[in-house]
Amino acid sequence: MKRFLFLVLLLPLFSVAQDSIKVDISNPHATVYTHLYFLQTDSYEPIKAAKTILGLPEEKAIEKAIKIKQVLDGKGLYVDVNRIPTNTNYKDTIGYSSYYRYVLFPQRMPQIYVEKIGDNWYYSSETIAKIEGLYKEVFPWYVQKLQNIIPVSGHKKFLGIELWQFVALLLMLALCFFIFLIVKRIAFFFLRKIQHQITKNTNIEVNKVLKKLAHPISLLITVAFVDKVFPSLQFGLEVNTWVFLALNIAVTVFWIYVFLKLVQVIMRVYAEFTERTHGKLDDQLVPILHSFFTGIVIVVGIFRLLILFGVDATTMLAGATIGGLAFALASQDTVKNLIGTIMIFVDKPFHIEDWIEAGEVVGTVEKVGFRSTQVRAADTSVYQIPNSKLSELVINNKGLRLFRRYNTNLGLRYDTPPELIEAFVKGVREIIIAHPETRSDSYNVEFTGFGDSALLIMVNVYFKSLAWGIEQSSKHRLHIAIVKLAKELGVDFAFPSTTVTIEQFPEKKGLSLKYDVNQERIDAVIDKVVKEFSKEKFEKE
Repeated sequence: MKRFLFLVLLLPLFSVAQDSIKVDISNPHATVYTHLYFLQTDSYEPIKAAKTILGLPEEKAIEKAIKIKQVLDGKGLYVDVNRIPTNTNYKDTIGYSSYYRYVLFPQRMPQIYVEKIGDNWYYSSETIAKIEGLYKEVFPWYVQKLQNIIPVSGHKKFLGIELWQFVALLLMLALCFFIFLIVKRIAFFFLRKIQHQITKNTNIEVNKVLKKLAHPISLLITVAFVDKVFPSLQFGLEVNTWVFLALNIAVTVFWIYVFLKLVQVIMRVYAEFTERTHGKLDDQLVPILHSFFTGIVIVVGIFRLLILFGVDATTMLAGATIGGLAFALASQDTVKNLIGTIMIFVDKPFHIEDWIEAGEVVGTVEKVGFRSTQVRAADTSVYQIPNSKLSELVINNKGLRLFRRYNTNLGLRYDTPPELIEAFVKGVREIIIAHPETRSDSYNVEFTGFGDSALLIMVNVYFKSLAWGIEQSSKHRLHIAIVKLAKELGVDFAFPSTTVTIEQFPEKKGLSLKYDVNQERIDAVIDKVVKEFSKEKFEKE
């Protein structure tokens, strides 16, 4: 009895507390709170909720207010009223800086927002105009008919879920499975057609990647089907919130996967293109671009996931900008090297496997990375040159030469007769012409001067092959032929020496060595040496 009297005494207090919640539409927070509060089960007063809608009859305003909440609940959009601004003159900074308005869900439902009209805040005229269309999208025509044909037994609950919802959920999952299989085949078919139209060929490796790309595309279509149908099952706000959060996370992950595979396909096609080009620097660009685009996809995907978990996009972008600025200031050398890398790929001063001279570094380019270029010297050691410095150096690219020039001086003894000098020069010329790796239309073999210990014969030739190994082999064959020519002619090569001359010496008539300058013999020797060299050439080929 005492308990009953106690409840009777407290009942008026509860009534007073209930009445103390009044309609408040003075700011965005108050308007949204008023709308949602008076449509809750334990505080259901739709007339008060309809006060958040301006310019409609009361009955129509109630209908619109209820449908706005049903759309939000159906899409699992939980309104966190604590995050709604209480500023009377609040201006949305995302695209609407000149208007007093607040969008509840800018990413997922931008059509529903409140705006300031006069001194109060109401649901916007755009929201009122579009709510019918949004309601039909969330709850299609068949929802009401489905409710009408469900028998009474179908509304019995098991584990808090009605039986018809169990059946509908199983049917939806079965349809999802069939949609996934069908769309996967269709997506792969069209992707292969598009790839064939672009590249004009069929590649097994590309087809494997296309199959992997078709997989997330079919998953995205399946998730879109679930997103469209699931609100019709009417599980309520709490379930819908978690389901749609999971769906949005899945969509983001699938899109990340799609773009990662798309990058892989594009890079595979680009790699095939670079293989057909002459230069190998494009080949080195493939892994760099692949890493770059992959990084962009992952970063954007992470940003999107953070937004789904409630992180404010404006704050996140501001933080990323400040953090990026601080990172750039702290790593200026890295930024310089990245710019240097870009300049190398734009200017293309060398290609992979080119022999270059850059400052004190001489060697073959092996790899161009984000930060540095790897050059292997002749002794097989490796130089790592920062791209910022390399882009500023004067680069002598030996790999771009049309021919390899070889210049040397041959020294003959001072006592060599003019006839043998001429014969030697003529023979060397004939050997150069007969050499398979030298240009026969561009060479110089001349008696150019008098050295300290020798008569100087200049030999200037151009080798056709740009490969260092072939050049050395060609030099070897040229040198052997010249040595054979000198031996057959009886010509000696000079070396630094001192000669003592004695004018008065018994039975010594002169200091000159005896040279055979018979012209017929000279011509026969030259002909013999050149023929032997040519024969050697044909045998090796």
